[in-house]
Amino acid sequence: MNIKIDSREILPGDTFIAIRGINDDGHKYIDDAIKRGATTLIVEEGEYSVNTIVVKDTKKYLVEYLENNYYDEIKNLKLIGMTGTNGKTTTCYLIYQALNMLDIKCAYIGTLGFYLNDNHKVLNNTTPNIYELYNMLLECVRKNYEYVVMEVSSQALSMGRVDTLIFDYVIFSNLTQDHLDYHHTMENYVLEKQKLFKMTNNSVAIINNDDKYRDYFILDNKNITYGKCDSDYKIHNIKSSLDGSRFYLNDEEYFTKLVGEYNIYNMSIVIILLKLLNIEDIDLIVSKLNSPNGRMDIIKYKDNNIIIDYAHTPDAVEKIIKETSKLDHNKIITLIGCGGNRDKTKRSIMGDIATSYSDYVIFTSDNPRWEKPKNILKDITCKLDKKNYKIIVNREKAIKNSIQMLTKNDILLLLGKGHEDYQIIHDKKIPFSDKNIVEKYTRR
Repeated sequence: MNIKIDSREILPGDTFIAIRGINDDGHKYIDDAIKRGATTLIVEEGEYSVNTIVVKDTKKYLVEYLENNYYDEIKNLKLIGMTGTNGKTTTCYLIYQALNMLDIKCAYIGTLGFYLNDNHKVLNNTTPNIYELYNMLLECVRKNYEYVVMEVSSQALSMGRVDTLIFDYVIFSNLTQDHLDYHHTMENYVLEKQKLFKMTNNSVAIINNDDKYRDYFILDNKNITYGKCDSDYKIHNIKSSLDGSRFYLNDEEYFTKLVGEYNIYNMSIVIILLKLLNIEDIDLIVSKLNSPNGRMDIIKYKDNNIIIDYAHTPDAVEKIIKETSKLDHNKIITLIGCGGNRDKTKRSIMGDIATSYSDYVIFTSDNPRWEKPKNILKDITCKLDKKNYKIIVNREKAIKNSIQMLTKNDILLLLGKGHEDYQIIHDKKIPFSDKNIVEKYTRR
């Protein structure tokens, strides 16, 4: 495209669109765009030395420009969109894995980045802005991809990042408290999620029938439900260990290397989609699928197990600790924190959950951003009446201490960071990986 929204990407002859965002304003970078060779500007105000088009809303202009000039090129891609509080990354990655295993060319866009087979690009957001998204979809078309599976966040839907797209399959996993710093109420949160299910045309909806918000996601067209309650696909007879899980979906038995009941829900979506695509030997495919990096990563250490997971919402934290408690173990030690400049109302809830379901908890830093870590930790622990925890602000020291606490057949849960290889301090990403830290201290 010769139209750009980032002045640093401008090449001579390009058009620069100045987009106003929540934290930044593209109008600040107009001079830089001109210096780099922009010959046309799309702006909301101002007069400049190159051809300038003033519009009321540059964001709306961009959406219409992309749709008018590029939608015809991408419209034949089959889009799979998934929303929900938890499970999006694992499920979408499993779908991406399964389809490519079947030689069906499928790309993935989400928390883990942008994947086209072995090519990987890191993204700043779970769902990128519409300009980036169109560029990715155009690349998929050029490389003859048939499917794109995409995590669609509530914020992305609120900000119009997937506007103009029509999804062939839409998936709802669950809805629990998160992002209330942005949405303010659960009602607002669910209504933003619901928007994905309006971006359809003769599409299929796959819906978690066990979730209390399920009715918001029912389509006029085809709906397929799954869950432990009466559903089109009923989950039952779950047996899980650290080596994997066995379960039934209706009358068929499956084995997966993934651990925990919530992963059975994730895998059920994959099975349903494969059935819709008339795939055979689904049980064999399911048995070969791996969880994404940073999702229930299990590291053996002496006679203990260390599990690294991205769980960072009250519901996800409660589920992983409860599921872990069903496994053979002596003690469960949990290390956890909360992100800075994010929903403060969930902090004390997560503190209570961690101390209620773990034998011992270490509270530590997790992307403090512009907040003081000690203030975040105070919010987490301020309502606790339990004494089975301690605070270690430095995350590396906290991980080292938690490993030293392990005795025999203990399980250590390192939660919140998962695949992330950084800590966000102020506006900088400082290199940091829970997995690397664990390897550093378990190799000694």
